[in-house]
Parts: sequence; structure tokens; C-alpha cells
Amino acid sequence: MGYGFVAGGYPATVIGFALVYAVFVTGLNLFMGYTNQVSFGQNAFAAVGGYMSAVLTTTYQWPVVPAMGAGVAAAVLLALVIGYPTLRLKGHYLAMGTLAIGLITYEIAVEWQSVTQGYLGISGIPPLGVGSYEVTSDRGQLALLVAIVLASTFISARIRDSRMGRAFLALGASENGAMALGVDVARTKLLAFLVSAAFAALAGCLFVHVVGYVSPEVFGLHMVILGFTMLYVGGVGSVAGPLVGALIVSLMPEVFRGFKDYQDLAYGAALIVILIYAPRGLASLFDRAKARPRSADL
Repeated sequence: MGYGFVAGGYPATVIGFALVYAVFVTGLNLFMGYTNQVSFGQNAFAAVGGYMSAVLTTTYQWPVVPAMGAGVAAAVLLALVIGYPTLRLKGHYLAMGTLAIGLITYEIAVEWQSVTQGYLGISGIPPLGVGSYEVTSDRGQLALLVAIVLASTFISARIRDSRMGRAFLALGASENGAMALGVDVARTKLLAFLVSAAFAALAGCLFVHVVGYVSPEVFGLHMVILGFTMLYVGGVGSVAGPLVGALIVSLMPEVFRGFKDYQDLAYGAALIVILIYAPRGLASLFDRAKARPRSADL
């Protein structure tokens, strides 16, 4: 991240995208890592948040912050409406149900051209800022994104250590066990779903205001696959995993760009090596490093 601040330009853009995805993956981690549920539909909430903020700021000239707030609220409302029936499903059925939500949202973004402009997309979206102050420089946007990611990571850590977080973790360990401990399983699932949707929507809002443009392809299946890759590389269930995974997965293509025709091969091989030697994610390596001195003392 420090290199992005110094160099600016393209390096700052790459790191900026990584930070936006870090927010997205933080929400995914809350639902998958803490409660051990599966969702292939997080891109739907990112799309709702991003498009809502884009339309409000370009068509209705809303300020950026209220528009982003409305986008997050709309995504959480959607998650509340579809969460009740969808979260009754389990395992592969839940995965397929959430995948369908993402696909339906994508098709709506394509076909509702009077609002979303279809594949042409919406341009001229104002940059991040508060009131009349806009953050237009690469370094300024990067600094703001770093602050948002740190705040998101802090919130994720606080949730994990809270009573609600303990209910999430109990549910992730065993639904029957959580029920025996007095955890309302249905309510806890829905709550985790809503919180993860809020993070996804925030990421969608950040993306459209950082880029200044949005089209349906931004929120397609590629976003889901990339989010899963970042989560597993960083570490499912760990607080730092989303940030670590987002940075590593975003920077690896740039590291292997010199391989030219073999870039994809080198990228895939690197992912396999990481998953073999760090099956719990790269964030788990930090935990091991902290545990070694203790074990040596014992």
C-alpha cells in the first residue's frame, strides 16, 4: 500500500481496487467464515448499492454520502426480503439459491435500461467526498479507502468478539449445538446475512464512485469468483484474512505480468501452492508465527 501512495497512478489504482474488494470480502467472511454458510449472491447486494448510489448522484444530484447510505439501506432491505425464504435452505441448496439471486440481479441490471442504461452503463458518477469537497487525486482516494478498510476490519473484529459474534461462531460450529445453547438459529442466520449484505453494498458504492462508471459486468459472476478466491487465500474466518487475500490476489497478476503467455499458468500455480502450504489462508501464518515463541517457552 505504501508503494501506491508514493507512486500514485496505476499502482494506486490496483491497490485501490484491492481495498474495495477487501470490504466486499469482509462481508462475505462474516457470513461464510463466522456462520459457516455459503452465499454466491453477494454480488447482488453490491450491484444494488452501487447502482442506487450511481443513479441518485447522477440523475437526482444527491450528495455522495447520503446516496451511498441509501444504497446500503436498499441492499439490506433486499436481503431482509429474500433472506427469510432463502435461508431456510441448507448446504448446496442455499448455495444455488443465492447464486440465483445474483443472476437475477445481473439480468435486471442489463434489461432495466431506463434506469441502469444496460450495457452502456452509467458514467459521470462523482468521486468520493463529503459535501462540496471531492477526493479526486489517486493518493487521496487511496488514503480514504485505507481508512474505510481499517474501519471495516475493526467492525468485523468487534462483531466476532461480541455476543452476536459468539452466536455466529456457535452456529458455524454446529446448528444443533447452537440451538441447544439457546441461539435462535433462523434469526442469527438472517442477521449475519443482513450484515454481510451491508458490507457488499458499501463495496459496490465505493467501486462506482472510485471508477466514476458502472455497468452490469462489474457485478457479474467474476466478482463472486474473485471474492471467494480472496477469502480462501487470505483465510476464512480470520479478521485479517479478507484484507490479506484481497491484496495478494490483486497484486499477483501484476507480479506475473512479465511471464506474458504463461501469466495465467504462473498465477494458477501460485494459488495452488498457497492453498497447499497455507490451507487455512495466509493470515493463519501470522498466527503460527505468534504461537511459536509460546510453544518454545513451554
